Amino acid sequence: MEKNKEIVLTSAGYKELEEELKNLKLNKRTEVVEAIKEARSHGDLSENSEYDAARDEQAQLEARIQELEYKLEHATISDGGKDKVAVGSTVTVLYVDDNEEVEYKIVGGLEADPFENKISNESPIGQAIIGAKVGDVIAVTSPNGSYNVKIVKIA
Repeated sequence: MEKNKEIVLTSAGYKELEEELKNLKLNKRTEVVEAIKEARSHGDLSENSEYDAARDEQAQLEARIQELEYKLEHATISDGGKDKVAVGSTVTVLYVDDNEEVEYKIVGGLEADPFENKISNESPIGQAIIGAKVGDVIAVTSPNGSYNVKIVKIA
C-alpha cells in the first residue's frame, strides 16, 4: 500500500473496515492458529503441505491486519456536504450530451463500487465534480474522451 497517499473514507466505509479488522483479529486469527496446530500434529513439518498452507494463510492474515490498521489510523472521514460535492455526497448529474440523469455516491477509492453507483473521488468524473455546486456544468476528461455533466442535486 502506498504509504503517503491520502485515505478518504465515508463513516460507513470506516465502520466496514473496523468490522473486518475486528473479525480478523477475534475470529480468523483463532481459526488459523487452530489450523497450524492441527497441521503440526500430523508429524514431519518438512514435508507437511497443510502446515505450509496454514503458515502462508497466517502471513496473509497478518499482512491484511496491518494494512487495515494503517488505513484506519490514517483515514480522513468525509460524509459530504449539501452545498458542494464532496466525498460522502450523493449527487445527481445530468449527462448533457445524452440528457440522462444518474445518481452517484462519491466515496473514497477503497469504497468504490461502480455496480452500486459508488464512484471514487479519484475517478475522472469524481475528480471533476468535487467542489462543484448545483447548476454547475463541468467538463470531464476520461480515457474514453471528454463529456459535460451538470450537477442537478446534492444530498
